[in-house]
Amino acid sequence: MELANRVKTITPSSTLAISAKAKELKSQGHDVIGLGVGEPDFNTPGYILDAAKKAMDDGMTKYTPAGGIPELKQAIMSKFKADNDLDYSTDQIIVTTGAKHALYTLFQVLLNEGDEVIVPSPYWVSYPEQVKLAGGKPVYVDALEENDFKITPDELEAAITSKTKAVIVNSPSNPTGMMYNKKELEELGEICLKHNILIVSDEIYEKLIYTDDVHVSIGALSNALKEQTIVINGVSKSHAMTGWRIGYAAGPAYIIKAMSTLASHSTSNPTSIAQYAALAAYDTEEDSSEAMKKAFAERLDVLYDLIIDIPGITCVKPKGAFYLFPNVEEATAMNGFENTDEWVTALLEEEKVALVPGSGFGSPSNVRLSYAVSTEVLEEAAKRIKRFVVHHQS
Repeated sequence: MELANRVKTITPSSTLAISAKAKELKSQGHDVIGLGVGEPDFNTPGYILDAAKKAMDDGMTKYTPAGGIPELKQAIMSKFKADNDLDYSTDQIIVTTGAKHALYTLFQVLLNEGDEVIVPSPYWVSYPEQVKLAGGKPVYVDALEENDFKITPDELEAAITSKTKAVIVNSPSNPTGMMYNKKELEELGEICLKHNILIVSDEIYEKLIYTDDVHVSIGALSNALKEQTIVINGVSKSHAMTGWRIGYAAGPAYIIKAMSTLASHSTSNPTSIAQYAALAAYDTEEDSSEAMKKAFAERLDVLYDLIIDIPGITCVKPKGAFYLFPNVEEATAMNGFENTDEWVTALLEEEKVALVPGSGFGSPSNVRLSYAVSTEVLEEAAKRIKRFVVHHQS
């Protein structure tokens, strides 16, 4: 039986592939350091676990509305107002099975065959695949390293055609950790308003910023931009709840209604218990992201200094998320490898350090390192990477 054409074009997740290889080596008894998967190494805070247990004891184990329980939507509304100066009503919010599924559902209801979505590169691995699965065409715009991996208004406008439906803005970014400031977002927003392009604003890392830079939600800059923006967010990164699979989208009611209708025929509803856990995450004054943020900031400083000390490796220091995205093109050539993918594979095989090749993010000169592990592990990883690079120089 032949598979559907729609799945023949998608590329497997490079982050999951490298993690699978690392797990295989670990199962064989090797001491593998995995810097591939993007999730906090902290457990979900206790008060959230307690809320989930209470929800189970209270019988909250049944179907819920496809777009999420009203209480959680209300809490998300309050979060948007307090954190982002954005006013939404409940019919402008959908709760989804993770932020990834919010994006998937959005593209499914938004795109017709041949519609184009502008995807700044480097990009999170799932953006182009989800666009393709919806029948759309990802149009890549290279965000140059010398511009801190951010696209300019001129670059955005040059990529727009009569088929352009949307542009993705991810700030802070996975994989680069970069951020757009208010002025940059205003300039990009003007182009989108001029050409009537929907802005897909992925803000999942907004709570993990390690500088004095302030996160700005592009939809908060004007009423016009709010009407043309879908905000994607969730509790995975901010509250160490990756496995709970609760994300959400906010935007124009007609788009959210379409997403909810599609969800009613696919997932039915996000897991009921997870929704009550997410409600507790937002319905409390405790800020569980602060402890994580402090730890990540310390780890970033340690790892960054160690990585830029390695011959042939340069790196733009990120402002948010929990990734470094160093350029290893010189090290790759210096070590005698054809490309970065080969360099990463050899590093894993020889030194048992798992990184993600930048090719999966549309940037083949780079690699992604997650610093969501202890400082001691990061120091050992950097030691092994440097040993690998120096060894292959000879």
